Amino acid sequence: MEPIIIVLIILVVLVFIALIKTIQVIPQASAAIVERFGRYTRTLNAGLNIVVPFIDSIRNRIDLREQVVPFPPQPVITQDNLVVNIDTVIYYQVTDARAATYEVASYIQAIEQLTVTTLRNIIGGMDLERTLTSREEINAALRGVLDEATGKWGIRVNRVELKAIEPPTSIQDSMEKQMRADRDKRAAILTAEGTRQAAILTAEGEKQSQILRAEGEAKAAALRAEGEAQAVRTVFEAIHAGDPDQKLLSYQYLQMLPKIAEGDANKLWIVPSEIGDALKGLSGAMGNFGNLGGGPTVPRPADGNADRREKPAID
Repeated sequence: MEPIIIVLIILVVLVFIALIKTIQVIPQASAAIVERFGRYTRTLNAGLNIVVPFIDSIRNRIDLREQVVPFPPQPVITQDNLVVNIDTVIYYQVTDARAATYEVASYIQAIEQLTVTTLRNIIGGMDLERTLTSREEINAALRGVLDEATGKWGIRVNRVELKAIEPPTSIQDSMEKQMRADRDKRAAILTAEGTRQAAILTAEGEKQSQILRAEGEAKAAALRAEGEAQAVRTVFEAIHAGDPDQKLLSYQYLQMLPKIAEGDANKLWIVPSEIGDALKGLSGAMGNFGNLGGGPTVPRPADGNADRREKPAID
């Protein structure tokens, strides 16, 4: 009985192993290559799959998601014989699991070597300045070459990026000095332009200010002249409306004499000839005023009536 039990146990174990090998579960976004006696049979997709145990075997499991592979810095010589180190990052995706397994031994290593050689060919036709300023151009050229070469491997290169471009230390120092000199030059130019513009604006402002001041003075003088003319006209009209006699005019003339003599500059002033007539008229007026105040009465030659006193006229 014991040998039979041992045989049954062995059979159960073999059946269990066969079941395990028969059922293959493939994760999502993955694929598996099945070989039968070393020859490609089919590709297993995501989900539950049945294979023939001990006859079919799983050769390779491939991730179909987009992969990101950074490559170490590679020394590249530019057209002007300068060595720069360039870091690259490749974004690729396996589109054909069978081609990626059988068309190339190691597609990651193949992509790396192809990237290095293509990068050297592209950078070799550029000088250092163009290399540093043409990343988009280099990325596009790399992507085009890699996508064309890796298509038969079942690989699609989605994106190529230059992570860093490092020129030699001496070149970096020279570039920093040049950039510093350029910045100083631009700063000096901007300062000069600002000073020039400020001077121009100041001159324009002074010009406008003088023009406005002159216009204001002209308008003020015109208004003053117009006011004085109006005042003279008003006084003239008032004088003519009041019909003054010679006595009043003589008195006003004498009142203006002290004002004419005022001021330090008036060392010499001329008395007009009309002042004698004014004084005569004023003396006559004062004499008449004295007679009105109580002096002897002047008789009227054409009238023989009794003495009468002239009454002063009341304005």
